[in-house]
Amino acid sequence: MRLGRDSLAGLIFLAVSLALLVQSFGLPQLPLVPVGPGFYPRIVLIFMAVTSAALIVQDLVAPRAEPADVPVPAQPQRAYGLVALAFVIVALYLVLLPLLGYRIATVLFVAALQATLERPTTWRQWAVLAAIAIGTSAVTYLVFERYLTVLLPRGSWTNW
Repeated sequence: MRLGRDSLAGLIFLAVSLALLVQSFGLPQLPLVPVGPGFYPRIVLIFMAVTSAALIVQDLVAPRAEPADVPVPAQPQRAYGLVALAFVIVALYLVLLPLLGYRIATVLFVAALQATLERPTTWRQWAVLAAIAIGTSAVTYLVFERYLTVLLPRGSWTNW
């Protein structure tokens, strides 16, 4: 059995997630709130541990090619402009968040980032982009503000 790069990365992330998961049980529980401060980190860490284990298993069962049989991979195209544009969109989101509020700014952010990464070409793709942007904002608002009672920013321009 030979460990590949994916197995090594999986082992590292599995060890980190399990160590932090054990630490998360030491966080204090709040007496009046059913969801304590360790709730969300535990969900993320369990997901991380499961995906790390899946990465290890996937790498171990994958057939290995001989070095002579491996074709030389093509050089990936670098898209520095796209990365810079993504940073600009994130910066605009951070500027607009206190002005427009979480719900409106998040819809605009998700839509702009999606359109930047893969520009829709048909009306159907634009409709899917809008549905994902609105759905992302609505679901995260309901989960955080309604279920977890986390106050999300209200907009000074919209008060919404």
